[in-house]
Amino acid sequence: MSFYQHESAIVDEGAQIGENSRVWHFVHVCGGANIGQGVSLGQNVFVGNKVVIGDHCKVQNNVSVYDNVTLEEGVFCGPSMVFTNVYNPRSLIERKDQYRNTLIKKGATLGANCTIVCGVTVGEYAFVGAGAVINKDVPAYALVVGVPAKQIGWMSDFGEQLDLPLNGQAKAVCEHTGAIYRLEGQIVSKQQA
Repeated sequence: MSFYQHESAIVDEGAQIGENSRVWHFVHVCGGANIGQGVSLGQNVFVGNKVVIGDHCKVQNNVSVYDNVTLEEGVFCGPSMVFTNVYNPRSLIERKDQYRNTLIKKGATLGANCTIVCGVTVGEYAFVGAGAVINKDVPAYALVVGVPAKQIGWMSDFGEQLDLPLNGQAKAVCEHTGAIYRLEGQIVSKQQA
């Protein structure tokens, strides 16, 4: 085995887990899951069959990653945050054929106790604040908070808020990396220093 699995964790036959990943206490990984290298699955995490988790993701305690959720490389899922996969669930009505795809792009942060309503895309390096409810797509580098979530700013790859307006034309420099971020309308792009 090229990954660490705590004795209380259950990894179903067929699950793919990359090298140097860590599967902690009371985790359950279903057999169809595909998990990359260097991933950390914290205590009491559930990973469904139709889930892809990219390299170097951190899924903190008490998170369930349900079918049709994809996490690209380097996604951070804060403690007790929530994914859904059916938009209008009912116990008495079977809707497994109505799962909506959810995509969390490279480097995004999903804060503690936030909720990601199925069918959305969270852009690269976006930052979802603790307790926020995401019910629509989040642009790359956006900082969103609240219920429902609203954008209040922009974030760098490094995880620091950038001094940029919400829209227009502007640029900012990350004081930690020297990278330059340009805002054109409502799209932020990064250029190396």
